[in-house]
Amino acid sequence: MESLKQYSLAEVAKHNTTADLWMVIDDKVYDVTKFQNEHPGGEEILFEVAGKDATTEFTDVGHSTDAKEQMKQFVVGEIVEAERKKKATTQDSDSSSSPSGSWFGALKAKFFG
Repeated sequence: MESLKQYSLAEVAKHNTTADLWMVIDDKVYDVTKFQNEHPGGEEILFEVAGKDATTEFTDVGHSTDAKEQMKQFVVGEIVEAERKKKATTQDSDSSSSPSGSWFGALKAKFFG
């Protein structure tokens, strides 16, 4: 498998115009400049996340398998390892077993079940 070009978040942030629109989803860098007019949700949605990490927004919408497959053609690289969010995700999952997480679970159980 060919390795992808590495970009920093600062480099991606420079691509934030309708003439040059990049975004990050799951640590992959996408150039969606040519896709703006075809995006079913409208080009405005893409412009709102231009030059940014759009993982949360992309996930929240619940894109189809076809949409995820179509995205592959727009990959231009990936975020440098030091800036990838996957490391933070591992830490986040560890924090879900923290006392505050169990406190919420106990409170929820008391009132709902």
